[in-house]
Amino acid sequence: MKLLGIDIGGSGIKGALVDSETGEMLTKRHRIPTPEGRKPKDMAQVVAQIVAHFEHKGPIGVGFPTVIKNGVCKSPGNLHKKWLNTNVEELFSEAIGQDVTVVNDADAAGFASMNYGVGKGKDGLVLMITIGTGLGSGAFLNGKLIPNFELGQIPYKKYKKIELWAADSAKEREGLTYKKWAKRFNKFLKLVELIVCPDFIIIGGGASKDFDEFKEFIKIKTPIEPAILRNHAGIIGAAAASIR
Repeated sequence: MKLLGIDIGGSGIKGALVDSETGEMLTKRHRIPTPEGRKPKDMAQVVAQIVAHFEHKGPIGVGFPTVIKNGVCKSPGNLHKKWLNTNVEELFSEAIGQDVTVVNDADAAGFASMNYGVGKGKDGLVLMITIGTGLGSGAFLNGKLIPNFELGQIPYKKYKKIELWAADSAKEREGLTYKKWAKRFNKFLKLVELIVCPDFIIIGGGASKDFDEFKEFIKIKTPIEPAILRNHAGIIGAAAASIR
């Protein structure tokens, strides 16, 4: 079965058709920049444009970059404040004219790795950490999703949340080298180890493709690997979530 997966990020909204059995992307991804201001109606129109691009009629899954509960946004995260308490599934479904499944983006990336990637068959507490505009996190206990496991929201020093200090956006904003940024990311991972004691950590998101550039600076005890699906995990996992 062909599924459409859409991954919403702070800088770009990306989609592709995905095979439901193998998790293979059947098309090249189509990317449209995230509208300036990141307001609900503007972003819904971009999602509709991506669906129209693929002329897709069938299951659609969307990975959304903040807390989603029963289709409703519970925190605006790095988006516009108007997202708070917006029913994202209803908004997107109305814009597209089809039903849409919306999940947290890190949960979506986790679905991809647990179903088709390095997390497949892994027991215990497995975390997916996505590195991008923020730090997303998805958690799976013996293969079952624990939704909205938002570790990037941990308060840290003068920052309201640690992702403002340790996400890839901080690296770009402050012009940090991989070594300097990785020390921050490693601090985040050490806090994660202390708080939840995971058995395995998977790294996804845009920065995961450069894992070899910074892995030597990651000094934690928990086994850690990049998602083999790399930056496509969000799209593939969102597609998988549409039929979960």
